[in-house]
Amino acid sequence: MLRGIEIVTGSVGPFIDEVILDYGNRHRRRLVLCGSAGTEFLLDLANVADLREGDGIILSSGEMVRVRAAEEPLMEVRCANAAQLARISWHVGNRHLAAEIGDGVLRLREDHVIAAMIEGLGGAVRHLVAPFNPEGGAYGARALAPSHDAANQVHSNGHDHG
Repeated sequence: MLRGIEIVTGSVGPFIDEVILDYGNRHRRRLVLCGSAGTEFLLDLANVADLREGDGIILSSGEMVRVRAAEEPLMEVRCANAAQLARISWHVGNRHLAAEIGDGVLRLREDHVIAAMIEGLGGAVRHLVAPFNPEGGAYGARALAPSHDAANQVHSNGHDHG
């Protein structure tokens, strides 16, 4: 089986195929993928990748596959003023949720519990389907947001969410 062994950011090709991936699958180290034209390969990287729209995956054959960001259910958050958006952003960040930050707007993955929290804080939530490109972490590649469904959860960084 072909292997995807290297990532080229913002690549211009030439591409033999493309893979359309949601945010979760664009943040992987090892995963079997199949392109739109049928090219099957194992993404086999030394570290977790932060794949973005337009990046190239170099295959073990030397050929390249383009990464496309899939559309997925999102929430777009708008507020009456910047202070209110900053407050909501703080609550979102406190829950370690991946967020795409735009000019006066936040985009988050669809979550009815978080939508209720945002609306309770005075924010307006619009539901849409679009590619999700959240911010990277302050210390390196973007990290997937962990699930916060379980009560009293302790993360690897040692702080408690109970």
